[in-house]
Amino acid sequence: MIIDVGVSEVSLALLEDKQLTELNKEKRSIKFSVGDIYLGKVKKIMPGLNAAFVNVGYERDAFLHYLDLGAQFRTQHKYYVTAVQRQGRITPLHKIKCEPDIDKDGKITDVLTSGQTVLVQITKEPISTKGPRLASEISLAGRNLVLIPFSDKVSISSKIESNEEKNRLKTLLQSIKPKNYGVIVRTVAEGKKVAVLDAELKELVNRWESAFISVKKETKTPKLFIGEMNRTSTILRDMLNVTFNGIHINDAVLAEEVRNYIREIAPEKEKIIKVYNGSIPIFEHFGINKQIKALFGRTVSFKHGAYLIIEHTEALHVIDVNSGNRSRSGNNQEANALEVNLEAAREIARQLRLRDMGGIIVIDFIDMQNNENKQALFDSMKEIMAGDRTKHNILPLTKFGLMQITRQRVRPEMNIVTDEKCPACLGSGQIRPTILFTDTLEKYLAFLVDKIKTRSIALNVHPFVASYLKKGLFPQYLKWDIKYKILLKVQAVTSYHMLEYHFFDRFDNEIDLT
Repeated sequence: MIIDVGVSEVSLALLEDKQLTELNKEKRSIKFSVGDIYLGKVKKIMPGLNAAFVNVGYERDAFLHYLDLGAQFRTQHKYYVTAVQRQGRITPLHKIKCEPDIDKDGKITDVLTSGQTVLVQITKEPISTKGPRLASEISLAGRNLVLIPFSDKVSISSKIESNEEKNRLKTLLQSIKPKNYGVIVRTVAEGKKVAVLDAELKELVNRWESAFISVKKETKTPKLFIGEMNRTSTILRDMLNVTFNGIHINDAVLAEEVRNYIREIAPEKEKIIKVYNGSIPIFEHFGINKQIKALFGRTVSFKHGAYLIIEHTEALHVIDVNSGNRSRSGNNQEANALEVNLEAAREIARQLRLRDMGGIIVIDFIDMQNNENKQALFDSMKEIMAGDRTKHNILPLTKFGLMQITRQRVRPEMNIVTDEKCPACLGSGQIRPTILFTDTLEKYLAFLVDKIKTRSIALNVHPFVASYLKKGLFPQYLKWDIKYKILLKVQAVTSYHMLEYHFFDRFDNEIDLT
């Protein structure tokens, strides 16, 4: 994993076998994240939708459906009201008596009233013109466990295949969990000892009950009640496993935070965290920028000249598989189509994770006549998508050769514009004489030497420009060194436009030329 800490956002790239498979960008000013728990106020009841709109502080009211209230909504609301009205210490959750479950086929008007304060959790971030999606059945996720207050059920991840291990974990959790708490055991808990699970369970219970200590009558709504950890830690929590062999971060403070987190959950993995201090941007150093440019366009190439065309609409995503100029000996069109389709399936699964595409995805594979080949493609797609942590469902090929996939969407899709402005005119249609470009660089160089009185300067430019400045026995940049009595370091950055340039001081801070 490569983590790029910028001024306004943190970018996380996951590489598998040096190939970019996931890219996450977390805005430092982001307000709503999946997992955040809010005290919201019911703004409007919609009996026709059997739902309510709740104000949680977003510009558009959030949506809460009756089916997302949770069976123990009355108990949860009573517990919250008791916490607000209490005089002394709040009663621990395991000592309270639960109310009867709400009716599965009931009406929203039987449970909620306009102006009521409710405890809700973000299940889907604001997307497009829609506000956040909410649920009142609260869950707190940890590394190995997910805690569900006001429940008594223990569930085991279906990805744990051993029945013996499932029974061990279920018996273990039933023996250590407090009353009125349900638990979902995550896949990574397989093989974990009781001490590890017990410590995490106590931490989650304490996190939940501690939040009610600060609840007071004058609490204003909407208000963040329990915040999910930042996206960086959330992704690490969900993804870190024994196959990780490196986490590179270009920020020492965040690196220490992540190191402390990993020291708690997997101490043996502490040494894989490395702070990157190079002068070249970290994504550039690890070749991620190049992969982003190649993978986020409308057309995505893969093996032997075949390519995908990815189109997005409001309702669904459409992916077309093309064999392109791919050629092979023999005239077995069916075998050729199967081979291209199987490679396309692998690339499509990667694209779904990379772009975090959700909703309905329709894939137009190359036509095949053999039913066995169609089944082989379907089985292959299921196997490849098994590694995708996001909930999804895959349907077999239709008689028209289309495959339909539904994939849960909880946050906006990753969308990166890969087209660049013309490197010569920057979109204006007019260019300055290129013969004067080195004169421009020298002018700013002289300005910097005079302005900041430094003798150590780094100049980052496009590789072609860097080659020009370094060519010959007595290159141009050395002439500037001698002329201005400085130490100039010229560095090539492939993601720059042809005539883009930036100056940096000896501490790798960019120098403002204005």
